[in-house]
Amino acid sequence: MPRSTIFYITLLLGIASTAAFTQPQSFPQTRRSSSFFLASTATATTDSEIQDAKALLRRAAETKLENPDRVLDALECLEKNCKKKFKEDPAAFSKDIMDNITGEWRLIFTTGTKERQQKSGGRVNYFPLKALQKFDATVEPKVIENGIYAWDLPLLRFSGDFDFDERRRKLEFDFDLIEILGLIKIKLGRKDVAKIGASTGLGSANNEKLADSGRRAFFDWISADESIATARGGGGGLALWKRVDC
Repeated sequence: MPRSTIFYITLLLGIASTAAFTQPQSFPQTRRSSSFFLASTATATTDSEIQDAKALLRRAAETKLENPDRVLDALECLEKNCKKKFKEDPAAFSKDIMDNITGEWRLIFTTGTKERQQKSGGRVNYFPLKALQKFDATVEPKVIENGIYAWDLPLLRFSGDFDFDERRRKLEFDFDLIEILGLIKIKLGRKDVAKIGASTGLGSANNEKLADSGRRAFFDWISADESIATARGGGGGLALWKRVDC
């Protein structure tokens, strides 16, 4: 790919990245609790903790009014308990994810990569831009798209394919096409995509290392249902998506 093209894409992504991690609203500080809710007790079941966490995350996805620290607590609680459920029946758990993942999802909340967290002093918040991710697990190869939009106009949109490892809940993907402003389409190599993502903070430096070693970027999927989806990225960040109504 020409260096001028990479520079132009990086510049656009850099603007988006800066906006994405600027605090759009303030929330009162809350004390992080590893047990998630203060009302939770040691006798709470895994299923009830999952339901409690999902209830808060659904409210956060709908309103963006839940305190970010509590959203992060809920994500960590959900991840911990979903790992327990996965161990009970890996095949059924993974099938449930794949049965629900197809569709369009809007990014609501992200902790960012570990590198981004270090730069922002550990601050986490709702994602202020319109970022949409699409999955289609009904075709082969399975299709993934990831884009940043202004209203319905895709400022930048990546597309490629993905595989899902049911034994590890790992969704591995490659992007090989980028679309700029809905007009210009450019074929990309795996290393080009990883370099653009790592240089702007929207992706992880770990993805660049994976590309150099011939491996794919990935998500460790946590959950997907009729309204929300959650995952931990290869860079260590947690994310919450809301299903986009058709």
